[in-house]
Amino acid sequence: MRQPAGARAGFGLVIFSSAAFSTSGALGKSLIDAGWSPGAAVAVRVAVAAVILAVPAIVLMRGQWHVLRPQAASVIAYGLLSVAGAQLCYFQAIRLMPVGVALLIEYLGIVGVVGWMWARHGQRPRRLTLAGSAAALAGLALVLGVFGHATLNVAGVAWALGAAFGLGSFFVLAAGGTANLPPVALSSAGMGVGAVALLGLGGAGVLPMHATFRSVTFAGHQVSWLVPVLGLSLVAAVLAYVTAIYGIRLLGPRLASFTGLTEVLFAVLVAWLLLGELPTLMQLGGGVLIIAGIAAVRADETRNPASAVAPAGAGEPDRAPEPEPEPEPAGA
Repeated sequence: MRQPAGARAGFGLVIFSSAAFSTSGALGKSLIDAGWSPGAAVAVRVAVAAVILAVPAIVLMRGQWHVLRPQAASVIAYGLLSVAGAQLCYFQAIRLMPVGVALLIEYLGIVGVVGWMWARHGQRPRRLTLAGSAAALAGLALVLGVFGHATLNVAGVAWALGAAFGLGSFFVLAAGGTANLPPVALSSAGMGVGAVALLGLGGAGVLPMHATFRSVTFAGHQVSWLVPVLGLSLVAAVLAYVTAIYGIRLLGPRLASFTGLTEVLFAVLVAWLLLGELPTLMQLGGGVLIIAGIAAVRADETRNPASAVAPAGAGEPDRAPEPEPEPEPAGA
């Protein structure tokens, strides 16, 4: 049967994407610590990625440019929110707080998708979803040190919540209004939109844009600034976004976003090994609650396909998780 093979491929792609995304914190922080502004680091990352993806995207879109026109609004939203907005907010957050803590807050965006589906489509959450959301919020309180002596920068928390909004938009837009575009073309267009927006804000003086071209400290070693820039562009952007979109379309946004939680584990491990950052025990406990809460939300939505993120007019309400044919998650 093709479905199990597709599901296995989807899981593999999303996990690979999560591992690739998880390197962005350590790579970006090495540039920021060396004097780069978060805006400059993100702009270079997405601009280089857009150029790299442009050629294969043009080849794939030959004879299909008409497909792009009706989806232009979704592509622009994807570039502004899911690419430029999410990355800029995340890089601003890790400038002010540990990488692992910023990412734990960012992943609350998955719970935010539940609220969006309730408000936008009237899909009221069930008990397991409400319990999972409550657990995630309790975990956030522990991560933020509400019940302890840990202190976090308020601005850093605000930036991380902005990244959470961008993350939620990524899972909605990657599987919804842009589903007819090849993943490489969507990634290239989104990176291009994001780069133009960031460079435009920088040129207008709204977003600080400054960079240094001396050696940076990465993993305890002095390396050329090109090392983190190429890592951010090739690994944490090109590979991460393209494989994520393929994986989301194979699994659907519900199961893909749950599988994407592995990024938190990868990022904490990478930040520990490369930056020497490790959250406190209370923050780790809060992280466990956040992950458990989001897992409960995802499990509830997987059991109830009608609560999934789907374009208007989606078809069968009983077992098909998406309007287009796709592998059915095990146990659905």
